[in-house]
Amino acid sequence: MSHKIQIKENQRDSVEVVMADGTVMSGPRHAALREFIDVYQDPEKPQIVGAIVNDNLRELTFPISTDANVTPLDMSDSDGARIYRRSLTFLLEVAFLDLFPDWTLNIDHSIYSGAYYCHVPEKEPFDEKNLADLEARMRALVDADEPMVREKVQLDEAMAFFKKHRQDDKLRLLNYRQSDDLVLYTLVGKRDYHHGYMVPSTRYLKWFDLRPVGSGFVLRFPRRHAPDQLSEMVSYPQLLAAFRQYGEWLETLGIQSVGALNDSIKEGRINEVIMVSEALHAQQISRIANNIRKQKDNIRVILIAGPSSSGKTIFSKRLTIQLITEGVLPFALEMDNYFVDRDDTPRDEEGNLDFEHLDAVNRPLLNDHIRRLTAGERVQLRRFNFRAGKNEPGEEVQLEPGQTIILEGIHGLNPKLLEGFPTEQTIRIYVSCLTQLNLDRHNRISTTDTRELRRILRDSRDRGYSAQQTIGQWELVRRGEKRHIFPYQENADILFNSALAYELTVLQPLVEPLLRQVPYGTKEHIEAKRLLKILQWFLPIDQALIPDNSVLREFIGNSILQDFKIWTHSSTIHY
Repeated sequence: MSHKIQIKENQRDSVEVVMADGTVMSGPRHAALREFIDVYQDPEKPQIVGAIVNDNLRELTFPISTDANVTPLDMSDSDGARIYRRSLTFLLEVAFLDLFPDWTLNIDHSIYSGAYYCHVPEKEPFDEKNLADLEARMRALVDADEPMVREKVQLDEAMAFFKKHRQDDKLRLLNYRQSDDLVLYTLVGKRDYHHGYMVPSTRYLKWFDLRPVGSGFVLRFPRRHAPDQLSEMVSYPQLLAAFRQYGEWLETLGIQSVGALNDSIKEGRINEVIMVSEALHAQQISRIANNIRKQKDNIRVILIAGPSSSGKTIFSKRLTIQLITEGVLPFALEMDNYFVDRDDTPRDEEGNLDFEHLDAVNRPLLNDHIRRLTAGERVQLRRFNFRAGKNEPGEEVQLEPGQTIILEGIHGLNPKLLEGFPTEQTIRIYVSCLTQLNLDRHNRISTTDTRELRRILRDSRDRGYSAQQTIGQWELVRRGEKRHIFPYQENADILFNSALAYELTVLQPLVEPLLRQVPYGTKEHIEAKRLLKILQWFLPIDQALIPDNSVLREFIGNSILQDFKIWTHSSTIHY
């Protein structure tokens, strides 16, 4: 039986939108996504700030021109949270310009409890009266429900605008723009470039406050697990000090923004940047080793902790070498080798393997080995086979009298890891990649994004994972870090910042091909596309320029330290 197929002369005037929960809506063709969401939004649920439309991330002003499948994104989703926080920083910027047009606002870095640290070079400390006025202006703009207007302009027009307003960091960045146009957003007559989508208007930005911290202040926002409330303010003095130190390093290098970093490549000065960056790492490690030497009669275990892809492994090896020069004989023990078999790995509430959970570590065995090693006994260690997901027999080791163990892994700061072991015989070091090199003073590069790119590259080379697989697991990794690592970071006695100012210029040509292999139509493709947009701002450099003992070699490969180890056997030291 055949059917008569006809071509319709007129396109229908309406479109259908099918929400992820099966709700079907109909509306005028070319209506903004916001109009559908306003009808769909449940006032008792978190605010929707964006959506996935036919497998693409869209903002709420996007016109719906064809029938569409729509997955709403609220502030509990990673992309939704980014849209909200990005819009909030624009609100802050505009309010700041209204009140303090002759001062400079710098949005520096994030804080774990849900905040961005900001400072004003012309006004340090930023006093509480100014801060109260700034918050009041932001709330007035929210109450007025002012539109955030999106406009695509020619690159020349955008550069002329930033030149007129003396925003040199943005001009430097745009010199390396690969497209002939740029999206600008306007709020109450103030325009700026922001790297990513915004909410349609200020009424969406209800949850925030400003608090004084140090010589600056923080812009607080909801965390994803509680999208309609602000978390308790927690003090992170070590973290703030590390970020400030990194900012001073960037000033020393003369590369406070990505545009300046690209300039150094174009002008042939990148070798200088690399050498100074690596020297600053070496200086940090030397100071830590010297600190440990002063306590060597008491310290039996050095605990090195940090989130995924922070560079803990090579840091521990470099610290081992530096300790030897200080007369301290260390033995490096990797916590990753004490994972339980994959079949025994704990599962989260959704049934997924939770590799970041403390119980993913065989703590009884680890504790037994450490106690026996520090007592001078001979112990057969473990080795974890990542490809097979199995725990296997490792080397047989006996320590020299008084020898110090270096134990690295994500849980090193958790007091339950070595429960019962004398705390006075331990020293705790927190390693993290605290990036502060931003696109410009208002567009941050997330520390988390840098670590994700590191992990994609390392997983591809060492574990045989595709970028899609790594991205697919990243949310679980992040959730585990928030539960099991970040709450303990201020337990550290010492903090090592593994960030390198130049590293994304090295990662760019290596990670980009992996990201481009992520299939379109998958949720991982949206994340891959976002990461590619960040990398497009960086000029690439050859990895051959990177020293073979750099922390970065843990991720790009060819580290001289890859097979480095030191252990004792029959009172003899072997290298």
